Formats: sequence, C-alpha cells, structure tokens
Amino acid sequence: MLAPQIEADARDPILPLGLAGRDHYQSLAAALGETVGIDPGLWQEGIARVAGTGGEAEELRAKVAWQKGQGLSCDWLDPAEVGRRWPWLAPTAGALWAPRDGALDPERLVHGLLADAQRLGAVLVPDRATGLRRTGERISGVSGAAGSYAGGSVVLAAGAWSGQLEGLPRPIPVRPVRGQMAALPWPKDIARAIVYHKDCYLLARGGEAVIGSTMEEAGFHPEVTSAGLAQIFGATMSLCPSLLRAKVRRTWAGLRPMTPDGLPILGPEPLLEGLWYVTGHGRNGILLAGITGVVLRQLMDGGKPVVDLQAFTAVRF
Repeated sequence: MLAPQIEADARDPILPLGLAGRDHYQSLAAALGETVGIDPGLWQEGIARVAGTGGEAEELRAKVAWQKGQGLSCDWLDPAEVGRRWPWLAPTAGALWAPRDGALDPERLVHGLLADAQRLGAVLVPDRATGLRRTGERISGVSGAAGSYAGGSVVLAAGAWSGQLEGLPRPIPVRPVRGQMAALPWPKDIARAIVYHKDCYLLARGGEAVIGSTMEEAGFHPEVTSAGLAQIFGATMSLCPSLLRAKVRRTWAGLRPMTPDGLPILGPEPLLEGLWYVTGHGRNGILLAGITGVVLRQLMDGGKPVVDLQAFTAVRF
C-alpha cells in the first residue's frame, strides 16, 4: 500500500516523507514503463480506513480534521456513505477517506528497478554481506561470505539484518518483526478497493484479495503459522464477511526491519566517512523505497534533500 495518510496526525514525523514517497511513484512508474517496459501496477483510487466503534470513529474524525487543516485531501465518511460505497463490508462506524492514497505491485516494482539499474550499468553480485571494511575513519568496502568488495561509498540497506554486520561504528537497533499474509480470490462482482482497519486490511491486486497482516516479535523466523493465519482471517472476515466463501490461494510471511521509535534510519554515518544508512523502514518499505533513493542521491551529491531528514539520523540512538 501507498498509504501515508491513513494513520497520520500531528504526532507523525514521517508524514512529509511518506507523502513525497507516494507522489514520487507517479513519475517513477511512468519512467519504468518507458525505459524497461515494466509496469509496477500503480493505482491511486483512494484508501478507506474504517472505524469499528464509536471510539475509533472519534479518533479518525480528529485525524481527518487535522489533515484537512494541513491542506491535505482527506474526508470523513459517515456509516451510511461507507455502506453505499462498499456494500459488501460489515457495518462500520464511518471511515477516514484518503483519495490520493493507493497501491502498487511490489514484485513488479522490484523487477522494474533491477532491470533499470542493470540498464544503467549496475552489476548484481550474489553474495551475503558479512561486514564493513575501513581504512582509518573512512569506509573502504564490504566483506562478503564469498569475497571482498572495494568501494569508497557503501549504502547499508540490509533490512532486518542491518545491525548484524561486523565493523559497524555504532549499534544499529533494527530488529525483525514478522508479518503474515494471505491471498484469496477477489470477488468478481465488486470493484477493486483498499480497505484498512486497525486490526487488518484488504487490498485488491491482480484478481486477488490480499489480506494481512500480523506484527510478531518472532526473531528471524519468516514462517507462516496457524495462529497468525487465524488472527488475520478472523479480523478480515469481521471486516468483509463475504470472503468467508473464498478459498485461500496462497500464504506467506516476511520480516519488517523495525527500529525502537518506528522511524527509518536515513543518511550519513558521521563517524565513518562514506557509509550511508538506508534501513529501518518498518511497515513503510515500499511506500518509502523510491523517495529514499532520491534523497540519498541528493545527500551523496552534497545537496539538500527534498524532505527534512533530521528525525531519521543514526545519531538519535
């Protein structure tokens, strides 16, 4: 999902970066189609975050008011309007409607970006990074399981494994948080949509209803479990009872790289020249992937990034 607005309020320091990330995909998707002929499936037809109770509705109405006060496109839909737009949903207490939010296909995005990188001269090396190499106070390369690689600039983008590399100049507190998901057939008689609730979400993609997701402190174990699937099935069926008749097509799990404060780590390492951090994106990896590349390039060129990154520096830990 590309959904910076569905949870955002004045306490959310990542909102400007998330908005920039969402909007960046309009030009990036078009560019990938032109250069490598891969369409990442971008669509921005809005996301509804539904309220299940009066208390949730009150909280979401406050978010809507704040976002509208900031000039963002956001509306409150009363329960009757939610029922008219999505009659297949269970009864709700209303919904926050973010019309510019949307989604894309992450697998197609990755294939497109890899193809474009290779078109521009990037070389992919199938190895596992194990540590950093340094000469004095400057980075000099990376050690891998199969060899060593010299480089005057190194971007640390190892996800949940970022803190496990040898030679880090400071602890990088990124931990794995497991998320389990499943896919069911999307009902043929309803239009595609994205509906989010605090306990689950439902996303139409490629003829499937993608449902999820858990947030589990399970270490480096990306297994699908019966307990995790029961959690997401129960929450999703409460949101959309008609899916009870659908047959599960597939299930999977992944590891999110989470930091203690839930914010990514972006920017240079002041204690080791040439080392750059791009990690800890948590649940916002796809949303922030494109814009992260933009701001990192701006920083490496000595320029000012399009978004203030002060809240995301490594020195905050």
